Amino acid sequence: MGRVVVDVEIINPRNRRSISVRLLVDTGSTLTWVRRRRLEEIGIEVRRRIKIRSIDGRMVERDVGFAEIRYEGQEAPIIVVFAEENDAEVLGLTAIESLGYEVNPISGRLEYVGHYAFLATGNTAIWKENITIKDSIGIM
Repeated sequence: MGRVVVDVEIINPRNRRSISVRLLVDTGSTLTWVRRRRLEEIGIEVRRRIKIRSIDGRMVERDVGFAEIRYEGQEAPIIVVFAEENDAEVLGLTAIESLGYEVNPISGRLEYVGHYAFLATGNTAIWKENITIKDSIGIM
């Protein structure tokens, strides 16, 4: 599978201003990273500064804020990292899943799969080392 790149819209939930950005899909990144200047252009506010472990094991500190993301008609709230000029702009895993997508490893494309939940009802029984949930329902 090669590089997967998508065009998304980042929206400020407070003033509804938005920008279109092309992001590299990175399932190894928890969060979505967009250049600081782009986020400031639409008025996204810094909420706090967090420590993030980079792919090479270094700890870096970056500002984060709240935004919405839109892709192919789906919209979701996300935490967005204020990327520095040398940082890659990426679509992270939480945004991918919040939008209801997953990466198809064969086609190398994002595919809409919806949202998953597991609802359990009834009793939970423990038999030796196995846990069994009776009367459970999986929904999609």
